[in-house]
Amino acid sequence: MSLLRVRDLEAYYGAGQVLFGVDLEIGKGEVVALLGRNGMGKTTTVRAVMNLGVIRSGVVELGGRDLLRLPSYRIARLGVGLVPEGRQVFPHLTVRENLVATAARRSNGASLWTLNRVYELFPVLGERSRQPGDRLSGGEQQMLAIGRALMTNPRLLILDEATEGLAPLVRKEIWKCIERLKKLGHSILVIDKNLDALLRVADRHVVLEKGRVVWRGSSRELASDPRVRAEHLGV
Repeated sequence: MSLLRVRDLEAYYGAGQVLFGVDLEIGKGEVVALLGRNGMGKTTTVRAVMNLGVIRSGVVELGGRDLLRLPSYRIARLGVGLVPEGRQVFPHLTVRENLVATAARRSNGASLWTLNRVYELFPVLGERSRQPGDRLSGGEQQMLAIGRALMTNPRLLILDEATEGLAPLVRKEIWKCIERLKKLGHSILVIDKNLDALLRVADRHVVLEKGRVVWRGSSRELASDPRVRAEHLGV
């Protein structure tokens, strides 16, 4: 059974339809990349899975549990950890307070994420533990957003624009983190524009074009198909 199963997903902002029958599956311990140019429906897909401000229909299941009619806070409690585009850390809470604010000790089949484990993953967060979120750099805020999601001990981790707007050295650190999480057996849905990094870390890729899935396949298949890059991923 897939951990996340999405079938015939349609989504609307008001009367405007944005997603048209999107299908997506993520298995336990699998990393799946959601690809496409800007405005093609990637973030809307994430928002539809999490029930964040869109009208949706179709099938959305986590471990066989129907998510379609659940509010977003219950979806999070069932084990979906979101690292949203733009990070959205709590600006006036300290690093430590951000990490513990939504922490949960749910079992996800792996060792529990704790403050010490997050600080070991991102040592700079330990060094900045008493600083408020709005005093961190963009890269440090992204690390904090990832750490905050991990502290919920999610069954599925979603990273929307994982390295957008970050300095090259910070992007490298984030990709090292994602590779480590994969080795630890985490299930991950990742959106990003760094195709070379995604080819290295993702097991499978799903490409969206104007709210529809136009291609899906493995990293090896995507690397060997220049047509997909040219038609659907190029600027």
